[in-house]
Amino acid sequence: MATWITTPAELDTYRQQRPSRIGLDTEFIRERTFWPQLALVQMAVGDDILLIDPLIPGMPEALAPWLADESITKVMHSASEDLVAFKWTCGVLPRPLFDTQIGAALAGIGAGMGYQKLVQEITGVALAKGETRSDWMRRPLSDSQLQYAADDVEHLFALHDAIDGKLQALGRQQWLHDDGERLLASVANDEDRWPHLGMRSAQFLDAPAQHRLLRLLRWRDAQARSSDRPRSWILDNELAATLARTPPADAAALAKLFEQFPKAPRKLAGAVWQALSTPLDGEADAPLAMQASDSGKKTIKALQDAVAERSRELGLADGVLASRKHLESYLERRQWPAALAGWRQQELEARLQPLLPPR
Repeated sequence: MATWITTPAELDTYRQQRPSRIGLDTEFIRERTFWPQLALVQMAVGDDILLIDPLIPGMPEALAPWLADESITKVMHSASEDLVAFKWTCGVLPRPLFDTQIGAALAGIGAGMGYQKLVQEITGVALAKGETRSDWMRRPLSDSQLQYAADDVEHLFALHDAIDGKLQALGRQQWLHDDGERLLASVANDEDRWPHLGMRSAQFLDAPAQHRLLRLLRWRDAQARSSDRPRSWILDNELAATLARTPPADAAALAKLFEQFPKAPRKLAGAVWQALSTPLDGEADAPLAMQASDSGKKTIKALQDAVAERSRELGLADGVLASRKHLESYLERRQWPAALAGWRQQELEARLQPLLPPR
């Protein structure tokens, strides 16, 4: 039976249990905003399940000490978006983190497994999926919403016990700790310095065009954050790529071009022109997205094969050790991507280094 928590004082009483771990999940809305709007926090504490209303004044502040207490392990599943919601609403990230999705991948149970599938795999319990697209901001929440929310944390401790036991047997607990810290760091420092590298179309642009694209995407990100609106509402990718590829001659030409795009930010035309036409500090040193040559494609294939072989030896699913994107970055820059630093580098470097062609 879950308990509906509507006052900070109620939440504080559960701190007296001095738990060594809590299970956490959230429900949030992010359809019309840049930042997630936290609508509900589910917390498992001992045998209790708390459904916490973060819309109550003072509740985010009451949650913060729970999240910040490093004597309490926070057990979560696929936590990345929940972490953003906590950072934005409570001003703190939950640490230390045990992400059961990451743990299942490192334990060889399966990569990218959803909560329901993992619960069934480990406990045999089949959970309903009926409220995934509910309106979690409405009050009161329905009985089916409350049950769904409670289910999302009820089995986290069972997952934690099973996965942690397997990781301990494999000597991989440090792997999970490192991956959790890397995830937390990525949320804490979430401004992408080179957002153009994440757009596939960038590889088809020459260097000046990629620099223009970088300017636009940096400006868009700043606008989205300050206005709390989705990036695509500020400037969509198609229009950004068009402006970067064939920049208008002046602000008037830009305004005319906007007439061809129904979603163009006409009211921001002046700011878009300023961003497009103003070079960034250090722009010339920005890494460029590159099309792979035939020889480069062969090298990537060789790197992938080496990663796949090591993955089989470790009993890991494809993509857990390294993605194609990470291998492309490694080939282009000859530096280990941050996502592969640590234990992944230790597992792969001796195998991948000899496969790199000379410069």
